[in-house]
Amino acid sequence: MVSKDGIRAIFFDLDGTLRLHLPPSGEVFADYARQQGLSISGEDRLRAARWEHYYWASSPELYADQGRFDRDNRDFWCNYSLRRLIALGAKKELAEEFSPQICEYMTTSFHPEAFVPQELRQVLPSLRDQGFALGVVSNRDLPYVEELEKLDLSQYFDFSLAAGEVQSWKPDAGIFAHALKRVKVTAAETIYIGDNYYADVIGARNAGLHPILYDPKGIFADPDCEVISSFDQLSMVVERST
Repeated sequence: MVSKDGIRAIFFDLDGTLRLHLPPSGEVFADYARQQGLSISGEDRLRAARWEHYYWASSPELYADQGRFDRDNRDFWCNYSLRRLIALGAKKELAEEFSPQICEYMTTSFHPEAFVPQELRQVLPSLRDQGFALGVVSNRDLPYVEELEKLDLSQYFDFSLAAGEVQSWKPDAGIFAHALKRVKVTAAETIYIGDNYYADVIGARNAGLHPILYDPKGIFADPDCEVISSFDQLSMVVERST
């Protein structure tokens, strides 16, 4: 259900939605693990991708790891590599053996480039012209205004909000409540678009917003929400909502 006035605002996630990596870290990680002898199927890759989204969605495992390790420390990322190998299907003993090596490889050799899906360059100006309030809501700890400027996106958005600014991380509803106040709209008047089902869809729904999952690789099978694989499809979804 939308309010009687329809949709007035559209909020976007940042990493994995507006800002993508080439090459993607998950693919590089899995390819390297396969080169080391780990047998990895397509389903293994999808399962590991779903695990990655779950882990970073303020999971209990993430909080436990942050309690044990400094996130800027190599130990955190080696432990993360261990978890990721297990998610790919490696036995714990094998994962423990290879995680330091893969951690070292990802730290020293993985240098992706950030890019914006090309279709957004047409979609965002169109949404602005139609009068929608636009915002970016991210689970980052620190503000990222300069990054939006570097990506040539800042001119399209009325505000950006980092979880660390309000001490509320998706899927907690609090961060969405803060975002709604920035442009003075209600949850029922707002769409939220993100790539992480566990953080973005569940969080937005819990806060009363209309979630749209951006899932170009089909990571989430049969999610209970609107799904787009390209931002070219966004206009049709918004039209249905309004």
